[in-house]
Amino acid sequence: MDYSLYVPATAAPGLPLVVMLHGCTQDPHDFARGTGMNALADELGFLVAYPRQPQRAHAQKCWNWYRPGDQGRGQGEPALIAGLTREIVAAQRADGARVYVAGLSAGGAAAAIMAAAYPDLYAAVGVHSGLGCGAAHDLPSALAAMQGRVAGSGASRSFVPAIVFHGDRDTTVSDTNADAIVASATASFDGALTIETTAGTGTAGTRHTRAVHRDARGRAVIEQWTLHGAGHAWSGGDAGGTYTDPGGPDASRAMLAFFLGHRMAGAV
Repeated sequence: MDYSLYVPATAAPGLPLVVMLHGCTQDPHDFARGTGMNALADELGFLVAYPRQPQRAHAQKCWNWYRPGDQGRGQGEPALIAGLTREIVAAQRADGARVYVAGLSAGGAAAAIMAAAYPDLYAAVGVHSGLGCGAAHDLPSALAAMQGRVAGSGASRSFVPAIVFHGDRDTTVSDTNADAIVASATASFDGALTIETTAGTGTAGTRHTRAVHRDARGRAVIEQWTLHGAGHAWSGGDAGGTYTDPGGPDASRAMLAFFLGHRMAGAV
């Protein structure tokens, strides 16, 4: 699997790694531009990998998140993405305890699959305008899930901290999928959670509600950002990329703040 890797000029051994999975019709360069993740990598100090879904694998360059053969550990696209993640960690001497995965739309669905299939590899997951692991098993059920008829995948066997962004006027992927992802994560968590809800407004007036689920130690282990009036786009993104909403809260910065609060107990 081809991928692009961004390494900050001041990179040193031990940096975190963020794996970014693009949406349909996108490619690594478009996704990097739209999310602004490389500039954030320069500022905060982390590596960013962008796997590429080739057109030969899907006509629209979507990840095949709805196919059973691409939903589990050790097979299909998840195995390829996990393999390149491990390769980058080894080659760049990255911090194996701080490896994260995030994605938009079909890439968000693929990120959810990666977290479910490889909870020993990714310390946290970010899903923007995506769907949960197991939301569909073929194309008809995928279209139904995208329209809001979510069957639900239940609790995962292992909990992975999750941050979720979704516009409540998304006509491509219904925001009921965000609720399903959060419900699954909550059910997977072993222990009591408290929820703190706040409201805010983006730079161009986009309102949002942020619900933070905290564990007994006060750590944010699940975050859900509901973007009021927003559609199918990366919140706070650069207009130079596709599927971006520059007026919303900065999803990239919020994800990194969340990610860097979590680390794996052991290395990859």
